[in-house]
Amino acid sequence: MGALDSLSDFVHDFFAVAKQKRKRKPLQTVEIKVKMDCDGCERKVRNAVSHMKGVKSVEVIRKQSRVVVTGHVEPNKVLKKILRTGKKAEFWPYVQYNLVAYPYVAGAYDKKAPSGYVRNVVQALPNPSAPTGAGEHFTTMFSDDNPNGCSVM
Repeated sequence: MGALDSLSDFVHDFFAVAKQKRKRKPLQTVEIKVKMDCDGCERKVRNAVSHMKGVKSVEVIRKQSRVVVTGHVEPNKVLKKILRTGKKAEFWPYVQYNLVAYPYVAGAYDKKAPSGYVRNVVQALPNPSAPTGAGEHFTTMFSDDNPNGCSVM
């Protein structure tokens, strides 16, 4: 019986280790900016990415030159796969205009950005060490809704 117990333990340990090695990557969304001119370019990029292991969905928005990949994938592998198609690609460098505190700071405004987006730069984000209530105080001081506001307005 001792031999069968040790064999059973060995087999159990072998499959337990194999199961641990196959941990799944977390579900994530990867956004990539890809230069696409025609339907052929769009189809080429979509086919390259959709055949990757772990990809759940691929959304190609040619007007914004944007590819959104959702699945259990690594962002760098998705970018490399798109670069192998011969297209110029980079990670999506933009954020929505209304999510940025200073959208017209130097380097944030980009003429090539899609409508409603600005470049994601550090200077455009608010300083975390700055007091948060001060900015709101000044904006309400000069608003039309404030009856005690400045009489110059």
